[in-house]
Amino acid sequence: MSDSPEPADQPVETIGQILARCRRRQGLSGQALGDRVGMSQAKISRLETGVVAAEPGDVRMIAGELGLPPAEVERLVELAEHADNRVTDWIWAQPGLATIQSEINRIEAAARELRIFQPAVVPGLLQTSGYAWAVMTGLTEGLEDARLSASAVTVSEAVTARIKRSELLMEPGREFRFLISEQVLRNRVCGPADMIAQIQRLRDLNALDNVHILIVPDDATLPMAPLHGFYVADNRLVSADLLNTTVMSKGRETVRTYRRAFDTLERVAVSDIEEILSRHLADYVQMMLPAR
Repeated sequence: MSDSPEPADQPVETIGQILARCRRRQGLSGQALGDRVGMSQAKISRLETGVVAAEPGDVRMIAGELGLPPAEVERLVELAEHADNRVTDWIWAQPGLATIQSEINRIEAAARELRIFQPAVVPGLLQTSGYAWAVMTGLTEGLEDARLSASAVTVSEAVTARIKRSELLMEPGREFRFLISEQVLRNRVCGPADMIAQIQRLRDLNALDNVHILIVPDDATLPMAPLHGFYVADNRLVSADLLNTTVMSKGRETVRTYRRAFDTLERVAVSDIEEILSRHLADYVQMMLPAR
């Protein structure tokens, strides 16, 4: 009996579905297969269901262990390599604000070097709880998306998860480069008091040896239009937030494109950010003063 995919008139199977079908045909559980190839049952499940991209090396190992013919192994590996060069829409398996934060944290935790660009809001890893609360509340209320429930409990759980993500900044051996536009400091997503706390938070974190915050000033001549925020993890993955999901790619050319975009914008940014921070801080302090 052939282990090749279903005939052409049948729905096209994903790599994960093909491997799952072959595993079940041999009467193996996900745990048993994982033990044979040195992977957890959870990883086998995520690969088979498409929650994570099928890495060519993992596909080769699993397909070989399942005894697939060499030609079929190479075909599946080639499929994985091609899939790796496209942007995939990551729809959360369990939608929700807190779940999204946990999934992002999983990606960030695996990276040793992160380059993050944001033209509109303070990057999540740098946010205070007050700023994060305002961003998430505004998002849920503005979208009225049932998947992003706006209840106080839901937002609180998501804020807690986001703040927990920032613990990565304190871990040795990690490097962070944050690039923001000056407009970020002017966008009042929360009240003056919370903006003051947020600017002070930027000051404090920028003092860490492994955290570098750069700002593209208002008067900079932009070498390219900063169309949206994104981050590059270890030059192996790119992720960009949309309103209701996140898109990411491990494609080598895509990663190179976004790394070049980051480097291009970074060239017109300033690393001595104290004067810019102080100026905007003074503006928010002025807003706090009673009207005369």
